[in-house]
This record gives sequence, structure tokens and C-alpha cells, in this order.
Amino acid sequence: MRLTFTIQRFNPEVDSTSHPQEFRLDVGRGMTVLDALIRIKNECDGSLALRYSCRSAICGSCSMTINGSEKLACRTSLRKELDRHGHIVVAPLRNLPVIKDLVVDMAPFWEKIRDVQPWLSPGRPWREGRSVQMEARDHLHPEFNNVDACIMCGACVAACTVYEVSKGFAGPAALAKADRFLSDPREAPSATRARLSALQREDGIWDCTRCNFCVEVCPKDVKPMEAIIRLRRASLERGMATTGGARHILGFTELVEQQGRLNEAIMPLKVVGFAPRAVWRILPLGLKMFFKGKVPNPLGHAIPGLSHLQALIRRVRRATSPV
Repeated sequence: MRLTFTIQRFNPEVDSTSHPQEFRLDVGRGMTVLDALIRIKNECDGSLALRYSCRSAICGSCSMTINGSEKLACRTSLRKELDRHGHIVVAPLRNLPVIKDLVVDMAPFWEKIRDVQPWLSPGRPWREGRSVQMEARDHLHPEFNNVDACIMCGACVAACTVYEVSKGFAGPAALAKADRFLSDPREAPSATRARLSALQREDGIWDCTRCNFCVEVCPKDVKPMEAIIRLRRASLERGMATTGGARHILGFTELVEQQGRLNEAIMPLKVVGFAPRAVWRILPLGLKMFFKGKVPNPLGHAIPGLSHLQALIRRVRRATSPV
């Protein structure tokens, strides 16, 4: 079967912007996108630049955008892509500088990884007679296994909607790496708190919008968004609630527990506080909410079943609180 491949090309020596180029190639059954790209480079255009190494979905170097989604070219079937989309369009990873063609500069990605201090700060000695790895494994949460499977392919950062508009954001991969060390029982408690404190800053864990794209594109099922949620939960458990994101979560749950529903009139105050300047800043929003009928009647009747909801919340809180 003869297919047309549309590849996004960019040569910084001659091009001011990227442009698509089409290649025609005879393909066989069972071929992957990487197989086709290697043949295009060998048989059609030797100047095509791409990265690949293991061809076994282990190294992550062949991560690229295929038909609008971040994927590993070595494990992406041509036939499945053709059946699903009707064409094959290949481009470099988004949100990272393009060096040439399908090769992107991974330096910003590695800087984010270094920023979260991807190493342990051991706090206590471990029992003799067993390896440190075995001792730690016995204490790790089940979620840890997925986090440790990250191959640093950069697909999650390329798909991240926050990183797209804010390059200062730590990014899904780096935050998942931080969770990997937070979940490790070998980490000293003081180091854990310091790690979480650093993640409270702007561009940290509270900037994630939970779009779930990082989970969808991850080739190793790492679930970075779930790791970020665990980091948020750990922060709240340690009383780190000064950021707007933390105050939003606590205010939301408090209002639901008290009133049985979200009170949209009070919710903004829960986030910004009651400082005069903050209240003045959100006053126009409050007026708009009032005229749109978003402000509940403070003298209205309580929601039926509120006591049952409150009892359920208390029961869950007791069940999940540390012993």
C-alpha cells in the first residue's frame, strides 16, 4: 500500500517558519510510524532530522506529535492511525523549541526536572540484612509504581495546556517526579516538608488545571495529574493552605459541608480572603453574580438531607485521617 506522509519541516539555516512537506512511500503490514520515518530518511530525503534509539518504547526519544496527539513513533501503528484519521501527519513535540524538523530542544524539560531536586534526602537508617530498595518497596503506595515508570519522553509537557501559556510552570513530568520522592519512605520528614513548600510557589502544583491531557498522552500510564493531586493532598495535610488553590479547595469543601451546596457568592471570599483591597477587587464579580441570580437567599430553607451529608463527610474524614 502506498501512503502519503505529511511531515512538518524546519531547517533554521534556511527557513524562517516551519512548513509541511509530503512524501509518498510504499508500506507493509505491521509497520510503525518510526519505521516509515526511517525509510523516508533513507530512501527519500536524507536531510530529515528525527530522534530514535531503542525502538522498543523504553528510551522515549522518538516522542513526537502524530495526527495531533503526542505519541511514541516506535509504538504507533500506521494502520491504526490510518483507520482512525485517514491520513498520517507528523510534527515535532509542541511547547518545546524546535532544533530541526522533528527534533526539539529538551533543555527546558530537563531544567524543570532539576528544579524539583530529583534525589532523596534520607532521614533514618534502615534495617540491616535487607537492601534499601526492598525496604522502601514494602512501604511504598501502589500509585508510586506508575510514577517511577516515567521515561522522560516529554509528551506530557508537550500536551500540557498550562505550560503552553506559562513556560514557568513546573510541568507534569517534574511534578510527578517530585511525587515519586515524596512517596518514598526513605525521605527525611524535614526534606519532605521543604520539598512541598517549594512546590507551593507560583508555577507549582496549584497551577495545574486538571485538563487530563498529560494522562491521555503518557505512553507509560504514569498519570502525572494524579501525582499532582497527591502532592496537593499532602500539602493540605501539613497545613500548607496559603495559596489561592489551597484556599479554593478548603473553602469549597467547607461550604458544601455547612450548606449542602456550593454558595457561589461566598466562594470568591474564601479564595481571596476578607482584606479590603481583595474584596474591592472582586466586588464587580459579586454584583454580576447577584443580577444573574447566582447569590442564594441567606434566609432560605436548608437543603433536605443536609444532616445525612454532614454525617457522611464526617465518616469519610475519620476513615481517611492518619491513625
